[in-house]
Amino acid sequence: MVQSVAGLLDSGRISRSRPFRAPHHSASMAALTGGGLKVRPGEVSLAHLGVLFLDELPEFQRPVLDSLRQPLETGHVDVARANAHVTFPARVQLIAAMNPCRCGHAGEPGHVCARGPRCATEYQARISGPLLDRIDLHVEVAAVSAMDMALPPASEGSEAVAQRVAAARRVQETRGVRSNAELDGDKLEHYASPDEAGRQLLMQAAEKLRLSARGYTRMLRVARTIADLSGAETVGRVHIAEALSYRQIAGRA
Repeated sequence: MVQSVAGLLDSGRISRSRPFRAPHHSASMAALTGGGLKVRPGEVSLAHLGVLFLDELPEFQRPVLDSLRQPLETGHVDVARANAHVTFPARVQLIAAMNPCRCGHAGEPGHVCARGPRCATEYQARISGPLLDRIDLHVEVAAVSAMDMALPPASEGSEAVAQRVAAARRVQETRGVRSNAELDGDKLEHYASPDEAGRQLLMQAAEKLRLSARGYTRMLRVARTIADLSGAETVGRVHIAEALSYRQIAGRA
């Protein structure tokens, strides 16, 4: 339906594939969240139930990125114009990529930036704290060298990982949701409450990292998913610890 409203159906045929949208970092707020004289859905709605990929994240205008905060939280976007008020669905998996600094080499062995650590700090500060709080997994990936390409493949291939993910998703569907990202209220408390050791670690981390209420609940959802991937019935200390490790990002607390 979203594609139909946007006029993107190929010869009027309905697509059965989950959408993947990757807008350029020069995209405007209307392009990302929707708008125009004749209100049309933006990229975040065109990616509904699929993936919205934002490459070079800090290069997007900050107001444009912050316009995603409400859709990421509620799963829909409200577009208000003088001639119309429209609500579009926007439940997406947001995946973003960025360099550690403007030059792109911060942290690499043998590289010394003329501006020092301030280069990375200022570059990463282009992304607001509230938006970062809505991104559950912050993963730093080291540069890949030519020698890395010659190494043997990982012991667990993509097919095996896909099978584990599919099995975890089937477990999550038995909870009455599509995924743990939709757990809330009583369901979140029932299915994601950690054991005593996990609860103590979470309380310590919440105080030390100054987790917001949003960050706290998101942490529980991530920990529940990690437990599902390992086949565990209860969220334990090890699952909380791994979830906490994803809340860190270089140069940001």
